[in-house]
Amino acid sequence: MSLWAKHKIFERNSIVLTIGILGVVAIGGIVEIAPLFYLKSTIERVEGVRPYTPLELAGRNIYVREGCYNCHSQMIRTLRDEVERYGHYSLAAESMYDHPFQWGSKRTGPDLARVGGKYSDEWHVAHLVNPRAIVPQSIMPGYPFLVDAVLDPERIAGHISANRAVGVPYSAAQIANAARDMRAQIDPDGPNAAGFRERYPTAVSRSFGGATANASNRPITEMDALVAYLQVLGTMVDFKAYDARANLR
Repeated sequence: MSLWAKHKIFERNSIVLTIGILGVVAIGGIVEIAPLFYLKSTIERVEGVRPYTPLELAGRNIYVREGCYNCHSQMIRTLRDEVERYGHYSLAAESMYDHPFQWGSKRTGPDLARVGGKYSDEWHVAHLVNPRAIVPQSIMPGYPFLVDAVLDPERIAGHISANRAVGVPYSAAQIANAARDMRAQIDPDGPNAAGFRERYPTAVSRSFGGATANASNRPITEMDALVAYLQVLGTMVDFKAYDARANLR
């Protein structure tokens, strides 16, 4: 039987063609998916990656609420031009505690995976209040209301509990002290500072989005939270140490 005679069975019979397509897709899917069932995790554990603090998590919630991911991705691909512009390519472990992750699919603005520590807190506040005061050609909307929008620290424990339910390793102590830890992060000299440093030893404490005076008494604002979140992006992993270990493998 010629090759044409064998092939015309599929070309002239849509049912046979459909069955053939489903068979090929099924075999390909099994080959790709089956090995994953034998892996405990598809994410490489990387030293330094930790759950967000209550303040950072509140800031992330605001970031998602305002749709920032629609214009700013948080995934640097391994392409040379992206690495040279934005920094080290993204690791899966950096998003392991993100529900949902913020990789994004569009960049109207720059990628934010490594924005932490790149600019001062004051820069972020000014940029969020009036983007064109910092970048004249920006089309980003302003968010001046964040300065006056007050957060309720008592509500963050519920968010942390929800994250714990989907696998983020928050402890019972972190949930119980969530409100105090949110206050402590903007008040590093306050009465709850020691407990916060014990529960989040690598987190940075300072008055992110407001005046430093009377930090222990002033309300916690959405600007505090969003700036705290932006300033932690890309700062958890020591990439020099990571690359050094990777080269030894």
